[in-house]
Amino acid sequence: MRIIGIDPGLRFTGWGIIESEGNRLHHVANGVIKTLSTNELPRRLVEIHDGIQAVLSDYQPDEAAVEITLANKNPSSTLKLGMARGIALITPALIGLPVGEYLPMIVKKSVVGTGHATKEQVLMMVERLLPGCKATSTDASDALAIAICHAHNVTTGRKWAAGVEDPIAAALKKAGVEDPRVASKKTSKARGKKFR
Repeated sequence: MRIIGIDPGLRFTGWGIIESEGNRLHHVANGVIKTLSTNELPRRLVEIHDGIQAVLSDYQPDEAAVEITLANKNPSSTLKLGMARGIALITPALIGLPVGEYLPMIVKKSVVGTGHATKEQVLMMVERLLPGCKATSTDASDALAIAICHAHNVTTGRKWAAGVEDPIAAALKKAGVEDPRVASKKTSKARGKKFR
């Protein structure tokens, strides 16, 4: 499966493409879409859209993953960043790609092992996890980290769907406790039958 990770930003939008084959990850490409701060906002958003669209066309990914942006102290900057993120979400969605969304802390924990990793630590681990990869910038390495996080998430989900034992369910079973996720599904089904 080919995945594009996108780290949205108004000035620099990082992107990274990886191939995921089971537990194996391979670097395909990475880069940054740059916009000029002297251009008007609508023009910059179009440039982000066109840049992502070109990458999608060139590399034909199967799925996309976008980082969830958090609010900062400046409301105007937060709003503009949200607009860039909207472009990052809608561009792959418009061509029918599934799009995953991940908080920065989840991405860092998935790649580095801690949710408070620095950009330099993320870059180092990305290059270690993807042999031969040289990220063009920290924005690009963040995008590759987002793609790696998505690959881990998808692989784990598919293993559980294929019957590989869910570690949470296994721990609860060992402790002799009923899995509350299963119990709530049973309750929902029982309630549904009463109203039919």
